Amino acid sequence: MVVLGACATWSLISAAVTGGRPEGVLLAILAVAAGYAAGRISGALLPVAAPCAGALAGVGLTLTVPHLSPGPQIVAPLGQAGATAAVLTLAVGAACCAAWAASGPVLRLALRALAVGIAVTAAVLDSTTGFVTCTAVILCSLAAGHLRHRGVGIAGLALAATAVTGLTWAVAASAVPDGFASWLEGQLTQHRIQLWRDALHLAHEDLAVGVGPGRFGELSTTATDAALSDGKPHSAPLQQAAEQGVVGVILLAAAFCWMLFALWRTARPTPVALTAGAALTAVAAVAAVGNALSFTSVSVGAGLLAGLATARPLADGSSERESDARARGDRLAP
Repeated sequence: MVVLGACATWSLISAAVTGGRPEGVLLAILAVAAGYAAGRISGALLPVAAPCAGALAGVGLTLTVPHLSPGPQIVAPLGQAGATAAVLTLAVGAACCAAWAASGPVLRLALRALAVGIAVTAAVLDSTTGFVTCTAVILCSLAAGHLRHRGVGIAGLALAATAVTGLTWAVAASAVPDGFASWLEGQLTQHRIQLWRDALHLAHEDLAVGVGPGRFGELSTTATDAALSDGKPHSAPLQQAAEQGVVGVILLAAAFCWMLFALWRTARPTPVALTAGAALTAVAAVAAVGNALSFTSVSVGAGLLAGLATARPLADGSSERESDARARGDRLAP
């Protein structure tokens, strides 16, 4: 709550100084907080059914609301492809967490089959990014069952997120080899990379507070010249740097690091913690090269999965209280 409160406060400060519009940032923070609270509550009451329901809800949302937001639809790959991939990745993470929380082998197998089915759905929807991230989460979840120390896995997830963010920054700064840069331009489109460069240029203009939340679209030459634009740089770290300065980037990183720390300290089994961490890291990677976090469904889903993975099931608490009571009784017995 301290981290999210600081993010909200800084967006208001930056907006007050620069004349920006913090409503979008505040909505995203509220969505994460609401999803996290719902995940903690539902995960405590229904540790298997709640993540399973979340996975099914994610698939249903993707199939019934393919664009995931109202308004003009931006053509791929700058449009809703990243949000679709993020929602399906979170759904796979929830299904795998439910599988690890299940006690019966048949139910566990069915939930893993659900996760595989979601990955196949991503392929059917022609979401290459979604299929790759969903498959990666499934493989990481299976590997997590053989990992004895979750700290190693958490460190690996942090390193992966840092690497993707660093690569995005290097591309924006034209600090990658020409051959690799040409290949990336073919994958990401020149328009997206130019948006990143505009964001980095705006960040250099005011490192302290940025140009103001919601003002990238009106100050970016690439965004204003585009026939159809959503006014976003399509990279969460670069958007924070451009609109909220260095402090905004630090707060965004702090929120992600807090999430990893909470998963490291959670009382849930290691496979559940690492599976959720893998899904959330994959979403962070998608957000570093796309516009996924601009969609409320992604923000709510990320908070929900984090809450489910850090919730303490009531059954576990009851067992612990019964064990303590038995221990006290043994000590008082003559």
